[in-house]
Amino acid sequence: MNRFPLAGITVADFTWIGAGSYTTKILADFGADVIKIESAERIDTLRDAKPFKDGVRGLNRSGYFADRNSSKRSITLNMKSEEGRALARRIIERADVVANNFTPGTMEKFGLGYEAVQAFKPDVVYISMSMHGQTGPEAKYLGYGLTMGAVTGLHHLCGYPDQEPAGTGTNFPDHVPNPTHAAFAILAALRHRRRTGQGQFIDVAQIEPTIALLGPAVMDFTANGEVAGRVGNQHIAGAPHGVYPARGDDRWIAISAPGDDAWRSLLQVLEDRALSQDARFQSPTARWEHGVELDAALARATALHDAHELAHRLQQRGVAAAPVQDAADVLNRDEQLRARGHWVYLDHPEMGRTVYNALPFRLSRTPGLPHRPAPLLGEHTDEVLREKLGLAPAEIEALRAQGALQ
Repeated sequence: MNRFPLAGITVADFTWIGAGSYTTKILADFGADVIKIESAERIDTLRDAKPFKDGVRGLNRSGYFADRNSSKRSITLNMKSEEGRALARRIIERADVVANNFTPGTMEKFGLGYEAVQAFKPDVVYISMSMHGQTGPEAKYLGYGLTMGAVTGLHHLCGYPDQEPAGTGTNFPDHVPNPTHAAFAILAALRHRRRTGQGQFIDVAQIEPTIALLGPAVMDFTANGEVAGRVGNQHIAGAPHGVYPARGDDRWIAISAPGDDAWRSLLQVLEDRALSQDARFQSPTARWEHGVELDAALARATALHDAHELAHRLQQRGVAAAPVQDAADVLNRDEQLRARGHWVYLDHPEMGRTVYNALPFRLSRTPGLPHRPAPLLGEHTDEVLREKLGLAPAEIEALRAQGALQ
């Protein structure tokens, strides 16, 4: 473990579901000892989320949960009991970071809000990740990734101009902006503590990193008074820019070739005489003005080609192109992900050999990688209590008999 840059850092992880779990996954994959504090009565929703290994449903068989919780340890405490809360406090005393993404007030009900924790752990780095933050008129609003996409206007920009907003198709704020912003904030706070000895309270309102995705739309309104809208697959840079059919059942390719050089390269690869000679497409302006006709003509040409082969040939000519991949393609055929060693296989106690995403970035001198499979529910309860709190087996059994452990 000492080859990882965050070795020696302990995280008391109260997060669950999406963005919070991914935040602490980043820390865990970089070597922090992330102790996921769970309840056997109110389980993390992701434990019951598809896909399940071999299609068999189970609390320890969710691929979604596993991917978000690689390299962590799991303990189950009864936070409704004073004994369970006392154990949580003792773990926090030995931790560097406390993380949660509950609705404001939840940790306070456990007696583990920031002020309470700071009283017995003055140098704690404490992060809360709610939808609207801990203060303000909307602080108590409950929200998930899709809610944040709607509230911030992200969904308003997704879809076709003559139809209702389509949204992003997934909880996009949970996957990209919020966990990476939060993890960066934690690392900055740990650096500050190392230099000054002072802890930090980090209040992440998850709508704010999501709003950061909308910079061009915000600037356009600020500078020009223009309210951005849905444009489908079009792009202001020019045409063609879209997703076109390829040979086979439900196979597609994304192509962007604005400008004359890219257009000529596209034509040479497609070898479609009718498309090359069509007077409507002889200049960038004309291609933009006749975008509907251009897309239809391109679709007829691309439908004759295999998506992966065509994308490769276009890339060789400097044209931006990529096959639209299903999950099997991403796992088995994506050369870029394979070259970067993105897929990591680990042996899970119940699911067997399973695949995990590596982190979406690489650090040259301090690499991080999933190095432990996702934990079974409560798998490490006894182990953590022995290592972190120094409890003997008889003491652990007594706590279990008292109902402090689940």
